[in-house]
Amino acid sequence: MPTRQRPWLGHLAALLAGVLSTLTFAPFHLWWLGPVAVGLVYVGFHDLTPRQAALRGWCYGFALFASGTSWIYVSIHDYGYTGVALAVFLTALFAVTLALFYAVPFWLYRHVTGRRLACLSFAGLWVASEVLRTYLFTGFPWLLLGSAHVDSPLAPLAPVGGVFLLSLITALTGTLGVELLRRRWWTLAPLVALWGVPLLLPTQWTTASGQPVTVALLQGDLPQLMKWSAEGQRNAANTYARLTRAVADDAELIVWPETALPMFERQARPFLERLQATLPPDSALLTGIVERDDGGYYNAVIGLGNTQGGYRKEHLVPFGEYLPLEGLLRGIIAFFDLPMSDFSAGAGDQPPLHAAGLAIGTAICYEIIYPDLVASRARDADVLLTVSNDTWFGGSIGPLQHVQMARLRALENGRYVLRATSNGVTAIIDPEGRIVKRAPQFETATVTGTVQGMQGETPFTRTGSWPAWLLAGLLWLPGLRRPGRRRTAAARPS
Repeated sequence: MPTRQRPWLGHLAALLAGVLSTLTFAPFHLWWLGPVAVGLVYVGFHDLTPRQAALRGWCYGFALFASGTSWIYVSIHDYGYTGVALAVFLTALFAVTLALFYAVPFWLYRHVTGRRLACLSFAGLWVASEVLRTYLFTGFPWLLLGSAHVDSPLAPLAPVGGVFLLSLITALTGTLGVELLRRRWWTLAPLVALWGVPLLLPTQWTTASGQPVTVALLQGDLPQLMKWSAEGQRNAANTYARLTRAVADDAELIVWPETALPMFERQARPFLERLQATLPPDSALLTGIVERDDGGYYNAVIGLGNTQGGYRKEHLVPFGEYLPLEGLLRGIIAFFDLPMSDFSAGAGDQPPLHAAGLAIGTAICYEIIYPDLVASRARDADVLLTVSNDTWFGGSIGPLQHVQMARLRALENGRYVLRATSNGVTAIIDPEGRIVKRAPQFETATVTGTVQGMQGETPFTRTGSWPAWLLAGLLWLPGLRRPGRRRTAAARPS
């Protein structure tokens, strides 16, 4: 195997694999490259020392995040008032740091795992690294390998085991595919099973409940840089009032995006109540807004008219909504002093909103990428709602990746997802993860349509991700080295 004598070739292959992984996600949708990427990292991996394995994992992670989260540069430079050189440095630092979520598990894996059933244990390792990245240090479950499969033949597995099961099947396909190329013909049977079983699964696990509800999702497309000025506040109020009146007679539920009105809820309340008074009496209006009380600031969704309850964002974005190590970082550069970057987190057990006869599970912006958080909201909800201010991404691939993950949440939980954003992608997503209707990006627009409350739970909604985690762990166990053989295996030349 060439990588035994020249591990640097494997490291280059890992860099290529990271870029190929980015191509599996929106807007490219080349999901079939996922197993190829895993296979490139896997080839020759068990000839490496633990240190070389860590470097290979780091190379993969760096290329993945440098290419797949390049939108970080847009947020830092275009909207964080940071110079080009510093923005490039911070974006690179972000990728360098996140790559450790592959380097450290790969290093540990080579210490404790041998060649026995490596095609299974390596796939388990892959999921373990994604789980760590989802939860450790507040988590960053962006670019999970399974997120690419909302449109692939594996999609029917999403309601069964969620995104981590999809990642596990993708990784297994890559490792088994490598072994098949090595003429280990026994791998053909599990490969056929992995891709054949989804064809036998039902496409819908939940059923319609109640009457259809007409909805209107508003997209204001307001300039982010002037949003919080006095002129920006007037422009926002006028824009959303005009769009709302245009759909008032036809929509039972009207939704504005995250922080649609750039002002505190107490300041906006009189305007909102005057607007609601002009709408039909049975209509409901939901809007993202900043709430302020003695406990701090909250990124929230509130309702007017035919509504009950509200929601305060539970999972905040580091640097965007709160500043880690605030005492050290505040004031160093303008990016660390963004407006509204000192939010408090909402409670973790908030009940669903009720509007227009629907129980609505809510996730604000970044929260929609957390599969188990959204599943917990879906258990008591008829539909799911996510509001977002994707203006921070500019014209990058970020918003398209974001809506792809929202589609997977709809598929995992068998619920409609209403997605209202500031400048795209605003969309109605059906329970099978398909976009029913969407607005064009970077335009002032309205998406109208009907949604149906859904009853029942998918297996994933009921259990969450732990069955997929357990399966990944079980696949790893047979590959663990026996204590008596560890020193001999570790001493094998690389």
